[in-house]
Amino acid sequence: MKLLFATAGLSAALMGSASWAQAVCSEDLRILAQPRDGLTLLEDYVDEFEELSGAGFEIDYLNENDRRAKSQADASTVGSYDVYYVDEANLPLFASSGWIVPLPGYYPDEYDYDDFDAGMRQVATYDGKQWFAPIQGGGDLLVYRTDILEAAGIEPPKTWDEYKAAVEALNDPAAGIYGTGLRGQRGSGANVWRWLPLYALHGGKWFESEDTPINIEAATAATQEYLELFQYSAPGTQTGSFDESTGAFRAGKIALLVESAPLGGMSVDAAQSQVVDKVAFLAPPAPLAGSGYAHGFAIAAAANPTDEEKACAGLFVAWSTSKEQEARRLEAGQPGELTRTSTYQSPAYVEAFGQNLADAMAATGNHTQVLFWQDPRWQELGNNWGIKLEELITGTRTDVDGAVKELDEFARSL
Repeated sequence: MKLLFATAGLSAALMGSASWAQAVCSEDLRILAQPRDGLTLLEDYVDEFEELSGAGFEIDYLNENDRRAKSQADASTVGSYDVYYVDEANLPLFASSGWIVPLPGYYPDEYDYDDFDAGMRQVATYDGKQWFAPIQGGGDLLVYRTDILEAAGIEPPKTWDEYKAAVEALNDPAAGIYGTGLRGQRGSGANVWRWLPLYALHGGKWFESEDTPINIEAATAATQEYLELFQYSAPGTQTGSFDESTGAFRAGKIALLVESAPLGGMSVDAAQSQVVDKVAFLAPPAPLAGSGYAHGFAIAAAANPTDEEKACAGLFVAWSTSKEQEARRLEAGQPGELTRTSTYQSPAYVEAFGQNLADAMAATGNHTQVLFWQDPRWQELGNNWGIKLEELITGTRTDVDGAVKELDEFARSL
């Protein structure tokens, strides 16, 4: 995309409001992404975007790790893609390196950026600026079995202490029911992701000062609590991640758990869940924060050197993540790729998933926080801790204090 033009007023509008006259592109846009059902659906409407902008688009797909590697290599050298798929893990690197540009000024007001889930907007913010429009993401939900809690006479937990008590009380391995499901598999986005809310709960922060890369007391307390909860976690989760914990819940083996929001829609989908009529939802139990994540589209810097080119890429970002596209994904049964509060409260969403999930999804955004270290070195730090945490979970090491001390030393070396 090397040559663009616009209807009258584009340049002036770009200097002020993000609501601007329609940009027109002269060449198809190149998009680098990872496979998503919603993006496959999006490709069915390429003619619609061409009518809107004057150009089509082509999406190249790579799995998550390969996508991250190729987008980094491309953005730092030739810059052949107009739009990059970014996520919470690589946003700090892309933004701080100048490989993408902030959305304000290039994302049209009429596409209503503020309608995105509040938690996802937090994740898409770095250094006080918003950098991408979410395609998927969310915070955490408390998902629980209504029949199991009712039979035990236990109210749905509203506080963290109530939650822990319920997990212990409802754990019944002899009956094939486990109190909860956690993530034991190593990785910044696996076991560490579920550990992060506990770290924050105990007052933990990352690099609060130059001399304090981690809060050792908080990390130790969070780790001990995480290991205690694993006593009640379903088999397979000790070395598993999201798929194993949510799979065990959907198979009817778990009483309650706090997990990423996509589990909500999955658990009431008869094609994916055996507990469709026995499940309900709440925001995470207070004062536990939700661990926010999001993936989305960002405007590439190198391929779009002019304001007009940035505006064209911004139009694609806005159109591809619009309310209309969300409605299509909802109709197609893609609950894991819904990102807007208006979607959660729409009659179609309520009809498909129920008012309870709609209310919980709307509420959870206000509990969601960015709990990981927003720094290009986060993955290195998180993955290092994930190895130690997995060893503690599986019992190949037992020294929590020693593991936390090693984490602190590694953080200081970054």
